[in-house]
Amino acid sequence: METVKWYKNPEMLVAFSALMIGLFTAIISVYSAYIDRQYARASVWPKLELYRSYSDSTFSYGIANKGIGPAIINYATVQVDGQFIKHWVDIPEFELITQSHFGTTTMIPGQELLPLKYKGADVVAILALDKRIKIEICYCSIYDECWVTDRTMKTTSVSECSILPEHGFQQ
Repeated sequence: METVKWYKNPEMLVAFSALMIGLFTAIISVYSAYIDRQYARASVWPKLELYRSYSDSTFSYGIANKGIGPAIINYATVQVDGQFIKHWVDIPEFELITQSHFGTTTMIPGQELLPLKYKGADVVAILALDKRIKIEICYCSIYDECWVTDRTMKTTSVSECSILPEHGFQQ
């Protein structure tokens, strides 16, 4: 009786073929799940933009969510000449202002906030002050992917939003 090598046995060829098809299917499934996860993240990606607006008698700062998902703002910082401030009224030039809270809020896609609106005769002095003000916002998506943005429209990806409590803007 002649012995057949194991790899020439028809049952083993069928088993090996089934194993290869199973492995190939598993690889495709893992890759498909990865692509689906990336798509889910991209479908709720927020994008915050900080801007200023002014005319002869008004000046304002604005924030707009130009992304396609909600932006969860974890903190904001405002500095004047390198010093952190807690409230807009800590800046003497901002006496006649209307303000909105923006330090910890959630913005839906397309939403805009005006954290500060100044109305007065001395907009030129406010524009000079504007050059000394630095604003930074850290926000996250619903998947806890976080970014920091500032008035230069530079957005940087960060692992988490954390600052020292004394640096946080409270309005």
